[in-house]
Amino acid sequence: MRIIPAIDLKEGKCVRLLKGDFATSTEYSSDPAEVGRRFSAMAVRDLHLIDLDGARTGSQHNQSIVRDIAAQSGLEVQLGGGIRERGNIASWLDAGVTRCVVGSIAINEPDVVKNWILQFGADAIVLALDIKLSESGVPLLTTHGWTRDTDITLWECLDNYRSAGAQHVLCTDVACDGAMTGPNFELYADILARYPDLQLQASGGVRNAADLQRLRSLNVPAAITGRALLDGKISDAEVASFRQSA
Repeated sequence: MRIIPAIDLKEGKCVRLLKGDFATSTEYSSDPAEVGRRFSAMAVRDLHLIDLDGARTGSQHNQSIVRDIAAQSGLEVQLGGGIRERGNIASWLDAGVTRCVVGSIAINEPDVVKNWILQFGADAIVLALDIKLSESGVPLLTTHGWTRDTDITLWECLDNYRSAGAQHVLCTDVACDGAMTGPNFELYADILARYPDLQLQASGGVRNAADLQRLRSLNVPAAITGRALLDGKISDAEVASFRQSA
């Protein structure tokens, strides 16, 4: 299983939110590029970047920082936030970004995103599917920074995209994100039981190396962790040993 460190960008700084709420922003560094260099020294090959300003406004505000991190980190960078046009994807791939992460538009305009998968290749696109569990436990998609709920189930969305060849899916249970309460293990097990060859990225709630070990035991291909790394709950040595024993 690949461990993917995460950096959330807001107003040029590295921050973390609690359950996607901008009012709960905690600043970790005023130099996100330095955080990227720190992560690049770990035994990882990927880096997850989210432009929170872009996700909220639809316009990318941290372009120079993203370019610096992509150029300096030496990691395979996947970028999300404000990517809503074909031109955004083309320019980011040209700038050294490996994969573009698309969220709300993937739910609201699936035909557009399926065309992007055909044009740029399945390896270049990551579907970011955020869910809230209904009272009966059904995973329902939420959009626009988790501010708009839908009646579309995760299963309906995945069935639609799998028919178009989508491979990479980042799934977050909103209730877990940034809360340090543990990932929704049952959700990820259910996803992989239905779609065993999906390149799933588990996101939200990772507290420590034990959580990562449990995700790996479920055969989750990749896990994103931000706060646990930034807070030192997962050490560089643990990351390294995790990769060596994978």
